[in-house]
Amino acid sequence: MATRRVHYESAFEDYLRVKGQPYVCVDDAKRAIFGKVSLKSFDFVVYSEAHANLLVDVKGRKFPDLHGGGAVAKGRAWENWITKQDIDSLQDWEHVFGGGFSSTLVFAYWLQGSARHAPFDDVHLYRGKQYAFMALSLTKYVGLARPRSAKWQTLSLPTRDFVAHAVDVSELL
Repeated sequence: MATRRVHYESAFEDYLRVKGQPYVCVDDAKRAIFGKVSLKSFDFVVYSEAHANLLVDVKGRKFPDLHGGGAVAKGRAWENWITKQDIDSLQDWEHVFGGGFSSTLVFAYWLQGSARHAPFDDVHLYRGKQYAFMALSLTKYVGLARPRSAKWQTLSLPTRDFVAHAVDVSELL
């Protein structure tokens, strides 16, 4: 395993390793420059025999304890915002890699409560923390996204759209 500073990415890498899924870590310190454009790095190339190979950008989010349901009503569950730069860079990377590769957003949710109170079938334990990994192709995300903040150049999906279209990452491996 690579040394990673972000526990969400480390947890996802551990998940891939445990599942025996072939992958390559992308070293964020070595940003690629194409022409005069510097592209933001993604996190992993994940290889699949059954589906397209994935160019994965991991987005870490906390998933609240749903015991009692208050967090859902306040919109705290299913956080899924990304930046415009994330979209632009992933689209460029998909073009660079060509056919057979699909830019994919993996939302790594760190469960803040018991897995019994969370809507995930597959929960991964890493260093004493529980994670669930939900994925959505960049193309699908962009088609459903709405502006979140003009100042921060962020977008997100309404909860109902995210829940309807995101899949457990295992379905794409």
